[in-house]
Amino acid sequence: MMFDHEGSPVRTGRAAVNGTTLHYRTAGSGPAVVLLHGVPKTSYHWRYLVPKLTPDHTVVVPDLRGLGDSARPLDGYDSATMSDDIAELMMHLGHETYAVAGEDWGAVIGYQLAARHRDRVTALVFAEALFPGFGFEDHTALTPEDISSGMHLWHLGFYFQPDVPEMLIAGHERELITYMIKYERSRPDSATPDAVDEYVRCYSMPGGIRAMLSIYRAMFVDAEQNRRTARRKLDIPVLALGGSAFIGDRNQSQMRLMAHDVTGHTFDAGHDLAEEVPDEMADVLLPFLATHQ
Repeated sequence: MMFDHEGSPVRTGRAAVNGTTLHYRTAGSGPAVVLLHGVPKTSYHWRYLVPKLTPDHTVVVPDLRGLGDSARPLDGYDSATMSDDIAELMMHLGHETYAVAGEDWGAVIGYQLAARHRDRVTALVFAEALFPGFGFEDHTALTPEDISSGMHLWHLGFYFQPDVPEMLIAGHERELITYMIKYERSRPDSATPDAVDEYVRCYSMPGGIRAMLSIYRAMFVDAEQNRRTARRKLDIPVLALGGSAFIGDRNQSQMRLMAHDVTGHTFDAGHDLAEEVPDEMADVLLPFLATHQ
């Protein structure tokens, strides 16, 4: 369950958009902001941030294509297509302009949303993500540097192998998800049992792991999309957020390749800021949104 600042459950719904169906939550009033989660998470990742935003914002929290309680189509897992999903959802809900906040894969999709729908997105918050085509792939290398920095992204190569990951992960979704989300955090206990249970529930559903792997397997398509859109930098304000124990200030340096107006903040945290340091994140996020909407 997710609640607004008054303790009321948020509204939920489903919308047919862009050839698929998205599940979403929404609450609050005021300028709209859409929150995009990463992998292996769902919109439940934002449960602590939502009540901090709803006093002054209409918050839309979708499950991305193939994830959470959204439909799991066979294709369309590149970031441009997934960003178009969100653009159609926001139009469906009556929001012509809005801010975007994304983390992990949701941040990459959020960037594509801002780049492809420049007349709609007023501001972008880019949290803890690496861009395909701009260094993400480099961290798949088995090097002493990647190992010692905690940035050896071994799972990318594993996920690209067809059929074998599905075979090995089936029946072990809880073990994989628990390991992944605890390993990438400075505060492993912030991966609370309710969140783990929710993520396991969704990724264990039919097609859940296939959809997750499809996002990774679209990385080469994403890389070309990112290189193409980066030729014209974003003109909107961008807030780049990082965790010192994971991607850190590289969030800012990447975004400066993509946008003209970039500010940044690095927290004493790992990869999952909205669950590890939600109060600190809100202290930085809320003034940015108030200034740029």
